[in-house]
Amino acid sequence: MSGRASRSLACCALLLAQAGCSTQLLRDAGAMQPDVAIAHIAYFPQREHQCGPAALATLLTATGEAVSPDALTREVYIPGRSGSVQAEMLAATRRHARIALELEPELRALLQELEQGRAVLVLQNFGLPSLPLWHYAVVVGYDRGRDALLLSGANGRPQRLAARRFMGTWRRAGKWAFMALRPGELPVAASAVHYLDAVAALETLGQREDAFTSYQAAVGRWPAEPLAWFALANNRLAAGRNAEAEAAYREVLRVQPNHLPARNNLALLLAHRGCIAEANAVLAPARAAAENGPFATQFADSWREIQALGAASPVCRPL
Repeated sequence: MSGRASRSLACCALLLAQAGCSTQLLRDAGAMQPDVAIAHIAYFPQREHQCGPAALATLLTATGEAVSPDALTREVYIPGRSGSVQAEMLAATRRHARIALELEPELRALLQELEQGRAVLVLQNFGLPSLPLWHYAVVVGYDRGRDALLLSGANGRPQRLAARRFMGTWRRAGKWAFMALRPGELPVAASAVHYLDAVAALETLGQREDAFTSYQAAVGRWPAEPLAWFALANNRLAAGRNAEAEAAYREVLRVQPNHLPARNNLALLLAHRGCIAEANAVLAPARAAAENGPFATQFADSWREIQALGAASPVCRPL
């Protein structure tokens, strides 16, 4: 999880609607459309100190997950801090079977997701760096002509905020933003590693099949990324889908032959299938490379296990 996800929310500010200024921040950031307004957004009035649950409810309902701020209050609101911490906002999103993906801290990244019809939850600071006044809101569109962004308002209605004003409040909050993706849904511009980390965080909560759907989407987007195939292989192995895991490990080695963990895992799968000669052939070329590295113990244990299985004279079973 990013270090940016540890800030606590001490107080919610009221969002003030403002007319667009004469700046062209949105145009300069690469806004591609004259205006964007995400439809079918549910807005919730924000009670004092509880903009976090209201904003998260807006974000999740925009993805089809119907949930109320009251229900989310029990998940993310910390009375002792009079607010919600970012880590809990991300964790609650995952508990609702959504991928919580933090955006790069750039306005262009935010605009790109809006243009794909995805709402983005942001943290703002309406105070000073030394005396912050924190506020969560959901960005649901923009007006390039007025150089303004459209955000969920504290009164339960969307409100315009001048881009210059928004950037000031967002910058003072570290430009922190995230979106909730459905399983298998891919972001516009995030790197493979960044996306896979977000999916792995979902998987750790036991959402294995949702993670599988997302890993499948990842290998479709990034077929030359060994980490995507390796994550898919490990997911299938944990699910007991050994044939699918074996195929995915082979894909890892196709794109990165020296991927030691994939060689180790594939060799063990083959050995347990009785294919000792092939298991040795997979593992042997990497034993020297692993000998003095972080996988030395794992490789040594695997080699002994494979030889023990071979001594039992198993028969290589077909997939």
